[in-house]
Amino acid sequence: MNIQNARILLTGATGGIGQALAVELASQGAHLALVGRHPGKLQELLHTLSGMPGERISIVADLENANAPQGVVDTAIQQLGGLDILINNAGVMDFIQFEDQSPERIAQIIQTNVTAPLLLARAVLPHFLTRQQGQLVNIGSIFGSIGFPHYASYCASKFAMRGFSQSLRRELVDTPVRVTYIAPRAVDTPLNDATTTHMLRAANISLDAPEDVARQIVCAIARECEEYYIGQPESFFAWLNSALPKLVNIGMKKQARLAAPFVNRHSHSLGEIQ
Repeated sequence: MNIQNARILLTGATGGIGQALAVELASQGAHLALVGRHPGKLQELLHTLSGMPGERISIVADLENANAPQGVVDTAIQQLGGLDILINNAGVMDFIQFEDQSPERIAQIIQTNVTAPLLLARAVLPHFLTRQQGQLVNIGSIFGSIGFPHYASYCASKFAMRGFSQSLRRELVDTPVRVTYIAPRAVDTPLNDATTTHMLRAANISLDAPEDVARQIVCAIARECEEYYIGQPESFFAWLNSALPKLVNIGMKKQARLAAPFVNRHSHSLGEIQ
């Protein structure tokens, strides 16, 4: 997919990865519909992108609302004159012991990370099929391949998105619509607060810069990759977990014991890409 002049709907545009993606896509001449919950943050992002090539619009929407996805897609198509790419990037995450996580927060994670992306894909798919062109891009996580302790709900949501991407890709095999699943490892964004960052570093888990991740994501989109994993050795462990889960489980037990003091004194870390 040629990024220049592509009309792209990007959710979670004001978060760490989202902002970096918006800058990278705008620098390559894409036309962007930027989705976020906070009008002020969206205006700041539009100001940051001013002077770059391409058209940009902002759409204020709360993806926890079940009716929001259809309205977001309709608005983007109307204002940009159509869509070529949907990037499902918005998400929320907790670093928390599962028994301490409220039912309301679990529901919010599943709604934002799973249900909303599915409904956005469902809303845009008829448009793609009619035009005989389009690309669905789901930003997943290495946590969608490896179950990390104290991220149970988040991991569940990302495992779901990986399965959805694989299933829909197979369903659309005889169509021109492409489905891309991209799994970054840990990224240095406000999604991780200071305590979470300390835990990740204590566990020797690398934190990538959002700008580096954004460049790799855009490259994977342009190449129409089916699945793209960012970072080693995490990408290798993702493969190993599918082949030899018992072996990876040994390392995960160590991670759980290392993380326990952080999560116990921290209670929980709430983060969102919106």
